[in-house]
Order: sequence, then C-alpha cells, then structure tokens
Amino acid sequence: MRLIRGLHNLRASNRGCVATIGNFDGVHLGHRAVFRRLLELARGHQVPATVITFEPQPMEFFAPARAPARLTRLREKARVMAADGIEQLVVLRFDRTLADLAPEAFVSRLLVDGLGMRYLLVGDDFRFGRQRAGDYHMLSDYGQAHGFEVANLATVRDGEERISSTRVRAALADGDLALARRLLGRPYCLHGRVAHGDRRGRELGFPTANIHLHRHATPLSGVYAVLVHGLKHDLAHDLNHDLTRVRDRDALPGVANVGVRPTVNGTKARLEVHLFDFARDIYGAHLRVEFRAWLRPEQKFSSLAALREQIARDSAAARAVFAP
Repeated sequence: MRLIRGLHNLRASNRGCVATIGNFDGVHLGHRAVFRRLLELARGHQVPATVITFEPQPMEFFAPARAPARLTRLREKARVMAADGIEQLVVLRFDRTLADLAPEAFVSRLLVDGLGMRYLLVGDDFRFGRQRAGDYHMLSDYGQAHGFEVANLATVRDGEERISSTRVRAALADGDLALARRLLGRPYCLHGRVAHGDRRGRELGFPTANIHLHRHATPLSGVYAVLVHGLKHDLAHDLNHDLTRVRDRDALPGVANVGVRPTVNGTKARLEVHLFDFARDIYGAHLRVEFRAWLRPEQKFSSLAALREQIARDSAAARAVFAP
C-alpha cells in the first residue's frame, strides 16, 4: 500500500483514483464494507482504491479534551487497510490551515488537482471545509462540475443497530470484548513498543512488559487475559506450559493491566503485560496485545503486598481462560 502524507506530497503519478474520506477509527466491519465497494469501483475504473483520512482526527484538533478515546492509531489503521486490499492511503495533517480551507478549495486542491478523482464515496452526513460549510449535496454539485461521481455510503448494521466506532468504544468500556470483536470483525488489540519502566512488577514477582500508549485516553481499562503477538519464542527454553491449549501458536498468553496504576500514584495511562513463564529481555520489541477476557476494573490497593496478592489471583484467572 502506498502511503502519502500531506497535500504537498501528492504527485502527478497519484492522479486518477476512486476514494472514500473519513476517520475510519477502529476500521470496523462497516468501514470494511465500504472498502469492498471501493475495490469493486477501482477495478471497474482501473485506478487505485484510495482512502483519505486525517491525523489528528478533527475532534482531536478542535476539542482534544472532549475527543473520544482513539480505537486505532494510524499505524494500526494502515495495517488493516492494507490487508483489506486498499492500494493508496492519503493522510492529511488536520491543522488550522486545512480547517480554514474553503469547501471549493478543498475540492479543487485535493480531489481535482491533487488526486484526479473519478468516483468518491462519502456518508450523507459528511461535512468539509471551513466551518464545516461543505456537505454532501455541495460535493455532488462539485463532482458534476469537475467530472467525478459522488455516491452515498450505505449504513452497515449489526442486527438492528448501526455498526459504528461509538458502539465499539461502548462495548470496550463495558468489558464486552465479544461484542467489540463482532463489530470489528477481529479481536481488539493495542500495539506498542516495550519500554523501560520502574521495575516494580519485577520486585513484586510479576515482571511486566511496559508499553506506552501515546494516547490522551484509552478506550478500555482494567485487567484482562491477553495474547501477545510479535515475539518469536523457543518452547523448549521459554515456556513450561502446553501451548496447544492456545489456538494461535504464535501468541503468548498473559495478564495485562490498562490504566494509570493508582496504587503507585501513576498519572499517565499505560499497558503492562505479564507473560506467563517467560523470562527473555524484550525491550524495544513491537508487540500486538490481543484482549481476550475482561477480569476486573483497575483499583487502588492499600499496600504493595495487597497488590501482589491480587496480581497472583489475576494471573490464575487469566491462566484459566486459556485452560483446555
């Protein structure tokens, strides 16, 4: 997949495409249905299937304190889009310059001059340009004037309810990982690189891989049974348990906490993962942590001894999730 960052990086070779525009946070089944339609149109027009998105997301720019917790960072979005066959991802930096573009300038600079648009898929509630003055009907008129077609995205439903990023966030906040998985079409994961921590987990007898989330808020919190992807392991040396009970043999089971660690007066959310029967140095490794079962909310304990006892209970509960 070709990644293009910013209007200034659009080249003549990028012209001619069919595209859709949006945040695509979570890249859920509703988004992926749009991608399937986009790929059909791209094959018909013999041009690249292109997704246009924003970084940061507009709400994160205008009102960061009120912006919803991000489900997926850009790297994670791009990975899912590429797997779904998207050929070109255009990432527009959402800043004051972009926010102040008049609707006409947005269309001419990005869609016409920049991408040579042939066909555009957007929701009927799509707004664009300065003060969100542009809407679907205005975009359709521009399309007729500039030679590209604009079509409305069909709503994708799960039962009676619309599939949306908001519903995925609500499911994760409720600890309903099964519903989140159904809406996403895959298990919910967080990604990140293992960083040095304060080694408190090691002192407690439960060493953890510390992953900084680089988010203003996380869509889930608490303690979970997890599978960790991204580590090549040697069963003979690293593991004493039988991995045949874990369906994905390339993943390692463990227990994870997502939160601010109130017992030790933490202030910034992070992900801490204790891998069962594992003792390798993995600093710097990029991991994908798959959330399999919610165990309990994060809480503050009266002492480190009480925290140690609870971690032991959490570990036993997480091991039971993966038991045959």
